[in-house]
Amino acid sequence: MSEYTIDSLLKKSVELGASDLHFIVGEVPSFRIDGKIIKSKLSPVTEEDMMQAIDTMAPISMRDKIFKSYDSDFPYEIEGLARFRVNLAMSFGYHSMTIRLVSFNIPSFEELNLPEAIEKFSQFENGIVLVTGVAGSGKSTTIASILEHINNNYRKHIVTIEDPIEYVYKSKKSIFTQRQIGIDTANYIDGLKYALRQDPNVILIGEIRDMETVQSALHAAETGHLVFATLHTFNAIQTINRILSFFNPTEREVIRSQFAEVFRGTISQKLLPKANGKGRIPAVEILFSTPTIKDFILKDELEEIYKLVQKGGYNDMLTFNQCLFDLIKKEFITKEVALNHSDNSNELLHYIRGVYSGSEASG
Repeated sequence: MSEYTIDSLLKKSVELGASDLHFIVGEVPSFRIDGKIIKSKLSPVTEEDMMQAIDTMAPISMRDKIFKSYDSDFPYEIEGLARFRVNLAMSFGYHSMTIRLVSFNIPSFEELNLPEAIEKFSQFENGIVLVTGVAGSGKSTTIASILEHINNNYRKHIVTIEDPIEYVYKSKKSIFTQRQIGIDTANYIDGLKYALRQDPNVILIGEIRDMETVQSALHAAETGHLVFATLHTFNAIQTINRILSFFNPTEREVIRSQFAEVFRGTISQKLLPKANGKGRIPAVEILFSTPTIKDFILKDELEEIYKLVQKGGYNDMLTFNQCLFDLIKKEFITKEVALNHSDNSNELLHYIRGVYSGSEASG
C-alpha cells in the first residue's frame, strides 16, 4: 500500500494549481501544471492503489460498466474543495486515470481575460454557437462563463448534456437541468431528443462527435433554441469544414444551407503561458455570422471569411493574430510565445514590426 490516497493527491493537485492528475499503474503520480507534466517523488501506483481509487471515486451505478469497458468517464467531488472529471482507460492491460480539475467557482469573462465581445454570444435567442480548440484549451470553462452570464442576467431554462458533467450551476435568474451521459440519459442523441420536450431556451452539448449529433443540434437550433457545442478544431474555417465533413458529399449542400441559416458564430481558443511564468491565458479567435459570412458559407468560399475578419474589428470579430498582438501589447505574453502559437507568424511579425518601428499596425 502506497503512502498516499487518491483524495490526498487530488488535494495536492488543487494546492499546486494543477489542471490534471495522471494516475497510472506502474508510474509515479504526475501533475500537469501550466501545461507541463511534473512528476511527483512518490512511489509508483500499484494495482491495489488503482482499485482503491476506483472504489473511492466511481459512482456505484457505473461500476459494472467500468469493468466491462475499456474507457469510462465520470465525475468526482471532494466537498468544499473541487469537482473532477475522471477518464479511466486501459494501458498495457492495466488501468490508467487522467483526472481534470473543475473548480466550483465559475469565472467571469473578466477573470478569464476573455474579450468583451464574448458577451454577445449570451444574447442570442436561437441558433448554434461552436466553441473549439484542442483538449485542455479551456473550452468548457469559456462555455461555463457564458452560461453563468446568462444565469445572472436572463430568465431562461438551460439544459446541459455532458459526458461527464463538469461545472455544476446554481440557479439564479435562470434554471438548469444537467444530464450526464450514461446516468441521466443514454447518449447525446437521446439527450437532445428529450431536451426539446423539456421547455429549454438554451442547450449545451458537451461535444459533437458524429453526424447524428450534428443533425440533432441543427434541428434544436432550427426550432428556436440556442445551442452551444464543442469541437476539437483550431479555427472557424476548419470548424465549418468539420461540420460538413460528417456528411456524405451528396448531403453536404443541403446541410450547408441548413447550417448557414442557424450558425451564429465560433469561439476558437488556445491557452498560452503568461509572460510572468504564472499560469496561462486564453488567446481566442471570434467569428460572428453576418449576411456576408452566411453567403460565403453557402457559396463554399470559406477562405473569404478570414479576409473579412482580418479587416479589423468588423462586427466585433477577432483573428488569432489580432488577439495575440493585443496580448503582446498588454505584456500578458511574450513575442516568442505568440509567434510559436500563431497560425500565420509572418502576418503577426508584420503587426509587431509595425508597432516597434513606429508605424500604424492593423488589429
